[in-house]
Amino acid sequence: MTEETNKTEETEKVSTKKPKAPKKKAAAKIGKALVIVESPSKAKTIKKYLGRGFDVKASVGHIKDLPKSKLGVDVDKSFKPEYQTIKGKDKIIEDIKAAAKDATEIFLAPDPDREGEAIAWHIAQEIPKKKIIHRVLFNSITKPAILEAMKNPVPLDENKFNAQQARRILDRLVGYKISPLLWDKVRRGLSAGRVQSVAVRMVVDREEEIKKFITEEYWSIQLKFEKDNKPFLARLVKVDGKDPELPSKHVVDGLIKSIEGKEFEVSQVVTKERSRKPLAPFITSRMQQEASSKLGFSAKKTMTLAQHLYEGANLGENGTHGLITYMRTDSVRIAPEAIAELRTYIEGKYGKESLPAEPVVYKTKKSAQDAHEAIRPANLEFTPELVEPFLDKDEHRLYQLIWNRYVACQMKPAVYDQKTMELTTKSARLQEVLLRVTGSNLKFAGFTAVYEESVEETSQKKSTADEDDEKLEASSQELPDLHKGEHHNVKEFLPAQHFTQPPPRFSDASLIKDLEEKGIGRPSTYAAILSNIQDREYVEKRENRYYPSELGIVVTDLLIKAFPNVLDSAFTAAMEEKLDLIEEGKEDWVKMMKEFWKPFSKTLEEAKITMKDIKSQEIPTEHKCEKCGSIMVIKWGKLGQFLACSNYPDCKFTSEFKKDEQGKIIALPREKSGKKCAKCGADMLIKNGKFGKFLACENYPDCKTTDVITMGIPCPLCKEGEMAQRMSRYRRIFFSCNLYPKCTYATWDKPIQTPCPQCAWPILTEKFTKRDGFFVKCPQKECGFKEAREAPPEAGSVTPSGVPSGGSSTAVA
Repeated sequence: MTEETNKTEETEKVSTKKPKAPKKKAAAKIGKALVIVESPSKAKTIKKYLGRGFDVKASVGHIKDLPKSKLGVDVDKSFKPEYQTIKGKDKIIEDIKAAAKDATEIFLAPDPDREGEAIAWHIAQEIPKKKIIHRVLFNSITKPAILEAMKNPVPLDENKFNAQQARRILDRLVGYKISPLLWDKVRRGLSAGRVQSVAVRMVVDREEEIKKFITEEYWSIQLKFEKDNKPFLARLVKVDGKDPELPSKHVVDGLIKSIEGKEFEVSQVVTKERSRKPLAPFITSRMQQEASSKLGFSAKKTMTLAQHLYEGANLGENGTHGLITYMRTDSVRIAPEAIAELRTYIEGKYGKESLPAEPVVYKTKKSAQDAHEAIRPANLEFTPELVEPFLDKDEHRLYQLIWNRYVACQMKPAVYDQKTMELTTKSARLQEVLLRVTGSNLKFAGFTAVYEESVEETSQKKSTADEDDEKLEASSQELPDLHKGEHHNVKEFLPAQHFTQPPPRFSDASLIKDLEEKGIGRPSTYAAILSNIQDREYVEKRENRYYPSELGIVVTDLLIKAFPNVLDSAFTAAMEEKLDLIEEGKEDWVKMMKEFWKPFSKTLEEAKITMKDIKSQEIPTEHKCEKCGSIMVIKWGKLGQFLACSNYPDCKFTSEFKKDEQGKIIALPREKSGKKCAKCGADMLIKNGKFGKFLACENYPDCKTTDVITMGIPCPLCKEGEMAQRMSRYRRIFFSCNLYPKCTYATWDKPIQTPCPQCAWPILTEKFTKRDGFFVKCPQKECGFKEAREAPPEAGSVTPSGVPSGGSSTAVA
């Protein structure tokens, strides 16, 4: 019901069973210092660096949070929060207390951000007050960084903790106060969030822009010339000193006719040297955008992989090391010693000619938190080539991306030779026609030898001369040596028809970019925001683009009318700025909460009365009920809108429908499966449910028999059942035996009824990835058979983005 916290609270499963009479475990040995981190894998890495004098424990994320069953905030007592131990964390807290009992001193080392500070604060509250407690901040998990941080501990930061606490309480108030309204007005189980609802609105607003967009026709003209048997293209850019208006073929044909046979004179030749500077090293949002554009990773996947790289990887003989600096940052700052090390590396690897005379300094924007460096490799000794055998494929691809961006940021600019030439002519009807020829050649690669930034698709309603010139500046056409005063005849006219395009739907990269530009959320929250709005079914992702669901559109419309401030991006950004001021000690968190709560509570009471009741709304249609002839009405249910008989409950007939381009309601016929109900013998119909299509008896609700839709492929494990497509609770498609739980065979990838030519397993599975294209493989890990195939039309949707690929059979959870 509320915005989720910025980090996953549990990275490992923790037993919730009540332990038997516990055997007393040995606490940290006397004389040892205790270090407490978040992650068990990080604890192992740090333990190796610190040695025998230290005991290292993991909290496994947060140990306390607001209760799930109630608001947990006393608004009348200065917004006092009621923290409770998270279910399953009792044993972890007991272990930490036991270890702290005999420790000489205690170092709290959760991640160096607001969430990490809150974890440290809650752990400190569980430790006896007599103990000496320090806070240490690890910017990277390398031995030098760990030892340096241990030498320079800092006090717990109350301001940072208050900023996290204020965010958590804000999210709780918005979520727990607005969500019940949606339960009453739309359906149970819906949620609203201070940031997530704004993100959904952005997707809904973009869809509305696309629907309202009116496509316009326009044309462009290129003219083909030739010199010394070398052809070149020139583009029409001006007519009588103005941008040409070319709305139709008729106008284009008239213009061409007026200049046919005319001789063009070279009126200007300009040669310039242009340079392009390298980009700053990654901040969190840029890393997520580039990983989306270049690698096809979701924001959530990118942050999970980055967390693994930060916490450490076992590099064989080299031991375990953290590979990157802290991955939640919006600062482009690089430590001076790191820059010196990088410049030495560049000179040795790419030569002195690639190294600028002075280090390149990047400015961090004013609104950024400058506590952490930019995201960079923690140690340049661990090159992508060296660590590749020890990382999984996607971890290595992300590490390579971070590495390349970092190395490129301290290299010389790329240099281009750019030539621009203009040709003009005059005709009886037209005073002057101006053409432009532009070409560029790479003179010095500079940083582009290492890294090229991807270009996110942007909206372009209509090409202008300037925009076209920018495109031509990047043109690599080989130009002949033209001189001012030369005359040339047109060899061919090349008119081209175009249509203006609506703004594109958001991708992960573009949505994060817009959130960042509008000041909504912070580096650590982007992945959670994008994940939340999908999990709650307000938007869906198709071919890496976000589409609002019917539910998302309805809920957004209700919230905009009832809570205009909460759904306003500027208001949300202002709240983020206030949270930053709290962290800096410039704003009192309780005062900020009071300023928010007073108008919000008033709006809340008004919304209870004025918000439209979608749940009870019935919209009459022209359709008649097939059973009793009554009018069919549109109602709202758990899965969205549907047609229902107005004579309910006497008649319970329902039907699905769709709308045509004009918005007309078209009732969909009941789809029969060809199978009969095992209980009553009636037809089994194909229905849409929360987890995809399934079979249901047509006599529902009198007969409630259901079944899965099988694929006609025998289960390779039990050989009795058939494989069926299913959907997990996280809306990920997988395939399993229809006799579950009797048979637990399952695979993520789509099965085909073809035996493996290598091990004779009864099925193969098919998969499509951007990197490898379409292929089939054996689902048995020990076999390893894999073969490229020609992709069928639907290949791009065989396996949803982010779903773990194949492997041997697994039990259905």
